[in-house]
Amino acid sequence: MATHQDPSGSPLDSGKPANPRPGTDLAGRTAELELMDSLFAGHDQGDTGLLLRGAPGVGKTALLDAAAVRAADAGMRVVRSSGVDFEAEMDFSALHQMLYPLRRHADRLADRHRDVLDRILGHAPGPSPDPQAASTAVLALLGEVTVEGPLLMIADNVPRIDRASAAALGFVVRRIGDDPIVFLAATRTGATGWFHQLRLSVREIGPLPAQTAAELLDARWPGLGPSVRRRLLTEAAGNPLALRELPAALSSRQRSGQDPLPAFLPLSGRLETTFAPAVESLPTATRRALLLAALEADAGLTTVRKAAQDSVDVDDLAPAQRAELVDVVAAVGQLSFRHPLIRSAIVHLASPSERRSAHRALAAALSGSPVRRAWHLAEAATGPDEPVARALDEAALSAWRRGAAARTSDEAAVRDRRRVAASAAVAALMRAGELSPHPGDRSRRLVEAAFLATITGQLEDVPRLLADAGHAPDRPTGLVFAATAHLLTNDEGDVDAAYRLLARALDDITDTGTHHGWDDYGILYALLLVSLYALRPEPWQLLKTAMARFEPSAVAPFRLCYDAYVDPTRAPDALRKGLADAFAALSEDAAPWELIPLAFAAVAVDALSDYRYLVSRMIERERDGGAIAMVIPALMLLCQDSYVHGQWDEAESLAQEGLDLAAVYGYHFWERQIRALLASGAGLRGDVDLARTRSAETTTWAAPRGIEVTEAYARSARHLAALGQGDYEEAHVHVARIDPSGAPSPGIPGRWVVLDLVEAAIRTGRTDQARAHLAVARETGLHRISPRIAMITAGAAAVAADERDAGPLFEAALSLPQAARWPWEHARIQFAYGQWLRRVRDPRARLYLSAAVETFDRIGAKSMAQRARNELRATGVATTAGPDAPTTALTVQERQIAELAALGLTNKQIGERLFLSHRTIGSHLHRLYPKLGITSRAALRAALEGMQPGEVDQRVGHD
Repeated sequence: MATHQDPSGSPLDSGKPANPRPGTDLAGRTAELELMDSLFAGHDQGDTGLLLRGAPGVGKTALLDAAAVRAADAGMRVVRSSGVDFEAEMDFSALHQMLYPLRRHADRLADRHRDVLDRILGHAPGPSPDPQAASTAVLALLGEVTVEGPLLMIADNVPRIDRASAAALGFVVRRIGDDPIVFLAATRTGATGWFHQLRLSVREIGPLPAQTAAELLDARWPGLGPSVRRRLLTEAAGNPLALRELPAALSSRQRSGQDPLPAFLPLSGRLETTFAPAVESLPTATRRALLLAALEADAGLTTVRKAAQDSVDVDDLAPAQRAELVDVVAAVGQLSFRHPLIRSAIVHLASPSERRSAHRALAAALSGSPVRRAWHLAEAATGPDEPVARALDEAALSAWRRGAAARTSDEAAVRDRRRVAASAAVAALMRAGELSPHPGDRSRRLVEAAFLATITGQLEDVPRLLADAGHAPDRPTGLVFAATAHLLTNDEGDVDAAYRLLARALDDITDTGTHHGWDDYGILYALLLVSLYALRPEPWQLLKTAMARFEPSAVAPFRLCYDAYVDPTRAPDALRKGLADAFAALSEDAAPWELIPLAFAAVAVDALSDYRYLVSRMIERERDGGAIAMVIPALMLLCQDSYVHGQWDEAESLAQEGLDLAAVYGYHFWERQIRALLASGAGLRGDVDLARTRSAETTTWAAPRGIEVTEAYARSARHLAALGQGDYEEAHVHVARIDPSGAPSPGIPGRWVVLDLVEAAIRTGRTDQARAHLAVARETGLHRISPRIAMITAGAAAVAADERDAGPLFEAALSLPQAARWPWEHARIQFAYGQWLRRVRDPRARLYLSAAVETFDRIGAKSMAQRARNELRATGVATTAGPDAPTTALTVQERQIAELAALGLTNKQIGERLFLSHRTIGSHLHRLYPKLGITSRAALRAALEGMQPGEVDQRVGHD
């Protein structure tokens, strides 16, 4: 495909960076450039040169270009030639190209050498000189040239150099060991010829590493659609030429993802020149066999033979093997292409009729594989064909469309259908729509493709597919998919708008009496997501109404999720058993939409750790071409579970994986949910500044959109950070906005913050409020939801109890079954118990405080570890394990300043009392923070409470 170009030959819309000197952007080739630099510097005294060997387009010529620039910079003269087919039969054509810049030096040579060179360079008539005379004349010329300085000789594409030049160059290279000459040559892998006799060092030039390839593509072609970028990286397979040229052969709409990419990417002129000649020179039988193999990606020798009606033999593939195009292992029937673009070259060189004929032959050969047979029939079709469209539709999408309802007695058939990648199902539906003769069928298939595209990471295709489907804005199916895409795809993330659209779609379906299982199921899944994040009853009620349209068994995962979030205290034992039974009933390759609602439900009742392996298995199965929109929340749920169980490094690794996928595929909604979790994680670790920054960013995004769960996690980051600093007033402000005092909620995350609110209220003198909140939590039955919440509420009861009653309550909380499985809350209760024991002068305080320090250190809760360490030191135990432990006592003046700052006085107010400048006060505070093992003013109160009276240097500090 032609592209508009500027005078330099670069595509106008390429975004290609300026490249003023050859070879300056050789990403991933540092080792090769350093090797050549060492040759130029004479570091490798035993080598006269280097042979670069690699596949077409891998960057050999670019390396030679870079070598020429670097050699010139090093003060070397550079001469070069390149073999081409049309000069391969012209004697001394390559030598002429290389030596022409040195022609003036020939005048200094002996007559016999000058006469020979004149004939080589075309300056004198006569027959071509004999090889011996030519070789000695060239050697003499080079000797004369190197008197003035070192020389670099470059020979590119050496298999195409004419025989006469090759003989002379071979003669010369074998005799330049003592001269300041370096010889560089390049050849493609598998080529043979004279250069193999030169005993040059060989450097294999392989494809670029994946990360380097991605960086090169992004630098040359910024703004590619996510799915387009992934496809180009796959097809290029690390080939630098392909990375530069493949996007140039696409239209701007294709590059942005607005228009779909073809099954085989078009090749630019340079790529055709690189990959096509080897194919064009093959025998007809070989090209036919390769076309069959190219059109069926998984074809082995058996399929190719069957499609060719046994007219193809392994021997027919031998020419392709010799040309380094394919690898054949006849013993196991394996046939594979050396590079993905070889397939493209084979297909593009075939005529349309040849391709259609090959597709029909493959369809006949694949009668036992309905999916692939349907694909080939579709590609062979020349116009609308409903039987083919129906076959393609059913073969690729049956499991996706019917979900759990697709279960039949033939479980093997269902599993086969589910193995079809979701992204392939989108392509199948798009093609089925093109082949549909009836507008209604075409519209239905394109709408289904749009919905699946919202799940498979093909978000840029959704608007075009919905437009092509021709659905009016008020049609129910259009609303379902628009709402789902609206919720999942971009920064809009307006759950209120999504809820209104879904409510209208459900009403329209009910009013018209129409019933399309796929439409209804789409509403169900979209409603679940809206309900999970809106923190309001209306979406949950609408979800309940929608579920009533299904058989109970078909919506069991959704019903369990509904119960876990809306009514978890009604029958918690039955809920947990239902979850266990549902997970156990899942097939090994269960559909993602069956698993994800169960995973959300398990997180809500703190039970996901029992089923992590199932979620991880789904992630591995679906991350490549599958349900990406479910892989990302699955990673988020595993992250949340890891945080709960004290595996914080693992949690953040999972979060980063989810963020990377969300960024690549454009799922900004899920990106924000993961960032909200990471904000809470920063609060848990005691990183106050990071927690505040992340919290503010998340709140700014979530608040205007009404995504209240995300807001709650953002606030949680602030209250957790404040708890770590001992700033209970700040903690109470934020936790009370998550779960208002006196009204504990079984919702998310309210059910998990009872201890946080009660402790913050008690520490700030709001005792009655704390006890009232706890009483309502007990009446509501929050403790019945899970063992973790039982421990949380028991710990809150101990914190809120009268001083004389607290001991047994702490003991009861810590002795609950499985309490240690949740180390953050468990250590918090140990810490609070240790504080109480120290206040009542019970020596057991050291035991519980030591245990809390160990757990906080282990999980990474630095601020809480330091608070516990301060308390432990106050009992007379020396603590030096913590990296932030105080090492120096405060001076009397520092203690005065710290106490006044802890009361809330400003630096100016403290200075007025102590007759010091506010700058001096600030300097003192800056120095005393490390002594106390804290990082902010908010933590002063807790740090001072943990100090023993004797921990003050009696010297008065002076400025």
